[in-house]
Amino acid sequence: MSLYSKVVSSLLFPLHEKLKKHDTVSIRKKLEKSQWQSPEQLVEAQQLRLQTFIKTITEHVPFYRDLFAQKQLAPQDVKTVADLSKLPFLDKATIAANFEALKSDIAGPLSRFNTGGSSGQPLIFLLGNERVSYDVAEKWRATRWWDVDIGDKEIVAWGSPIELGAQDKVRLIRDKLFRSELIAAFDLTPEKILAFIEQIRQTKPAMLFGYPSVFDLLAKTAEKQGIKMNDLGIKVAFVTSERLYPYQRENIERIFGCPVANGYGGRDAGFIAHQCPQGGMHLSFEDIVVEIIDREGNPLPPGQSGEIVVTHLGTSEFPFVRYRTGDIAVMSDKQCACGRGLPMLESIEGRSTDFVVAADGTILHGLSLIYILRDMETVDAFKIVQESKTLTRVQVVSKTGSVDQQMRDTISQGFKARLGNDVEIEIESVDDIAPEKSGKYRYVISKVDIT
Repeated sequence: MSLYSKVVSSLLFPLHEKLKKHDTVSIRKKLEKSQWQSPEQLVEAQQLRLQTFIKTITEHVPFYRDLFAQKQLAPQDVKTVADLSKLPFLDKATIAANFEALKSDIAGPLSRFNTGGSSGQPLIFLLGNERVSYDVAEKWRATRWWDVDIGDKEIVAWGSPIELGAQDKVRLIRDKLFRSELIAAFDLTPEKILAFIEQIRQTKPAMLFGYPSVFDLLAKTAEKQGIKMNDLGIKVAFVTSERLYPYQRENIERIFGCPVANGYGGRDAGFIAHQCPQGGMHLSFEDIVVEIIDREGNPLPPGQSGEIVVTHLGTSEFPFVRYRTGDIAVMSDKQCACGRGLPMLESIEGRSTDFVVAADGTILHGLSLIYILRDMETVDAFKIVQESKTLTRVQVVSKTGSVDQQMRDTISQGFKARLGNDVEIEIESVDDIAPEKSGKYRYVISKVDIT
């Protein structure tokens, strides 16, 4: 670590967090100790924290005070993760309908946030200093696994209107002080892509952080232009907020000459899991209770694929209890070679809307369609939207400028082989694929309910 980074991470950033009334520094220090505890010790600590959390929200959050009364439950009836099944799931509609009642009567200042709405209707919710402190501390711990600390140079590829709209003078000064530079992922024209590649070359960051789709695009463009990117000393590309596909990981690692670390979470559910250098996708176990459920809402054991449900223990001011994320994953029952006791996700399979449904009802991962297009040399970019079991639309950007009949036949035949011969495949030739409002790119969107 450079002298500058030491000053930032040990002095300037702690001062910054203290002025913002965040407990980030003390939380991160606790997390770096607890990660080495045994799984049994971690479970015991999580249960104690869950009990304290439940007691707090039943006393101070009207929605949960009323819910416990209606169900004739006492706080002590929820002592373990298994006991959470006594409580209903929380979803976007419930939050919207009970917005005021979900505020704690002892909450400090709360800020209004919203999700990007890439999976449907955006969610509006509130975050306080408590939740923000835990989120920052979890990310901080994870980047330190890769020998990257606050104050080390980083390039952030982001596209959220909240982040980009907050680029006022104070934030610009702070980012410059902490050596964090932003790549705006909204409008990636060819000129901007080349400018961002040059920005990375000039900066020589220790870490790339942001959307995998953006870094994959930058990598492919650099390679196409013959621009060398693997001599910059980048320690890690930390990707988050989108599904990381294997071909993206391979491209980024090969062209930038650094490992890719997957970070899983969201603005609503928090930083749920991070990948360590040994490959383990470790849960933020001290702060977040994760359940994997089937379509009927029943808990699933490790090794079985289901929806992730989150209870964030750092949200007593605006609680997220058994919040349905819409994401599909598999829990692991193994321990990582790194020695950390933190439980792991075995795999993250994407959002429920990243899956498609064949005409006969068979549920297929979107990759089954993605690889048809990825294997076509003339396809530069694409987007798949399953409108119904009988209609799927495909937008294609061709390297030749147009989608010829041979390309159309190959796509149509490949899709029909997986979805059904009678399914209509509409193929549209486009000049570019627009990102979602959040700035993210989604390659597969299904409007067919798989639940």
